[in-house]
Amino acid sequence: MIITTSILTIENGLLKPVLYQASPHCDERPANMPIDMIVVHNISLPPREFGGCAIEEFFCGKLDMDSHPYYASIASLRVSAHLLIKRDGEIVQFVPFTKRAWHAGESSFQGKIRCNDFSIGIELEGTDHIPYELWQYEKLSEVVSLLMQTYPAITKERIVGHVDIAPGRKTDPGPVFDWAYLKGKIE
Repeated sequence: MIITTSILTIENGLLKPVLYQASPHCDERPANMPIDMIVVHNISLPPREFGGCAIEEFFCGKLDMDSHPYYASIASLRVSAHLLIKRDGEIVQFVPFTKRAWHAGESSFQGKIRCNDFSIGIELEGTDHIPYELWQYEKLSEVVSLLMQTYPAITKERIVGHVDIAPGRKTDPGPVFDWAYLKGKIE
């Protein structure tokens, strides 16, 4: 199936034309598990610093853990997301949508546990307290609209933050994320 927006398409679980860097931090989804949720996250590496390639290296298991003191605290983690949207709006894909990315951790939503099984994880380069860039909202809304066309079980009510599926453990995308703006742009 190929679904198209003005610029982006999805072919065989990959967003086109987008840079794809395969992450080893994924596996197969459970059989017959519908994809019905999008989880919005944030990440910056090192914390509160933007730019560079540390996020991509981290998701691909190639981050030099000696290159910054903070990295020792995340050295044992094996995480990924389906997509990263950088501050300038560039999109990088790490895991095909058809596979399970390891983005949610211990999580539940509306009584269902293990949200990685049925969700798509989208990371925004950012922090809880620094406003996101307009480019990020533009790309995120385009991607979300396309994903909703491709996976009709995803509704606006099932576009959530990490905080919504892991309350008390996670806070992202944070209080500065403009949910009303994003959901107003989704077609």
